[in-house]
Amino acid sequence: MTGRWLVTGGAGYIGAHTARALRARGDAVVVLDDLTAGIVERVDDDVPLVRASVLDEDAVAAALTEHDLDGIMHFAARKSVPESVARPLHYWHENVEGLRTVLAACARAGVERVVYSSSAAVYGATTGAAVAEDAPCAPVNPYGTTKLVGEWLLADVHRATGLRYVALRYFNVAGAHDARLADRGRGNLVPIALDAVVRGEAPTVFGTDYDTPDGSCVRDFVHVDDLADAHVTATALLDAPCAETLNVGVGRGYSVLEVMATIARVAGRPVEPVVAGRRPGDPAAVVADVTRIRERLGWRARHDLDDIVTSAWDARVTLPASGS
Repeated sequence: MTGRWLVTGGAGYIGAHTARALRARGDAVVVLDDLTAGIVERVDDDVPLVRASVLDEDAVAAALTEHDLDGIMHFAARKSVPESVARPLHYWHENVEGLRTVLAACARAGVERVVYSSSAAVYGATTGAAVAEDAPCAPVNPYGTTKLVGEWLLADVHRATGLRYVALRYFNVAGAHDARLADRGRGNLVPIALDAVVRGEAPTVFGTDYDTPDGSCVRDFVHVDDLADAHVTATALLDAPCAETLNVGVGRGYSVLEVMATIARVAGRPVEPVVAGRRPGDPAAVVADVTRIRERLGWRARHDLDDIVTSAWDARVTLPASGS
């Protein structure tokens, strides 16, 4: 069943990929983005763009009402772990108050369907085994805390009003559908490393003394196109009463050094990373148990690490070396 969606943060990396996937299914899309991190070129010319912050309740409510929308996909948030450690008040304001404002606008507009951008950061320092949705949540950084509090807020509103929601806990998102939608940020491993390689510099690995097979952090990398598809597929759950939390990952971990080796192979050039100290708030290993999303949605990731790095490299080499 198609819908009419407000995509907050729809000029961002993941939001823009998901807006594209929704439109490919035939859904109507309106993007709301303040463009502080989003890029206007990611929004198709025929998609309405509301330039506003999710902290502006009136603007969000007006967008929902004026465009006769029946659901919201909430991507707009701050997401840098190191920045969250340095600026926790900013992250609580943007991520928690931002969601509260969005939900207040939904209540005003009579919108009862929400897909929420959560994160594997809610789990904190896991054992390295695949982590399932019912595992204890003990985030080790303010970013993860704000995402977990957002899930609590959704659950509270659901119990009070019947709000229908799906919270998708992303693992490490990378790759690109095309250069226009590529990740141009400085917060994720793959684009940071590719940018360094394009400039002829050595990428940095933060910590090789973790309790992992090669000492570097282990993460579950999921292609952004697969993540976007998970959002589109998850909307089917909202046709009935729903309060669902689902991991979105591949179910297999790769170390940072394995990612560097894959980049070298795809780029066809040597990559000798520089080793720096650990970053505050980085757990050693986080890998998804994807059983629930397979059972509930029949969904599974289609792309592996080679696909992810190849798509990101192909997109990156068409951009300026600065990534701007």
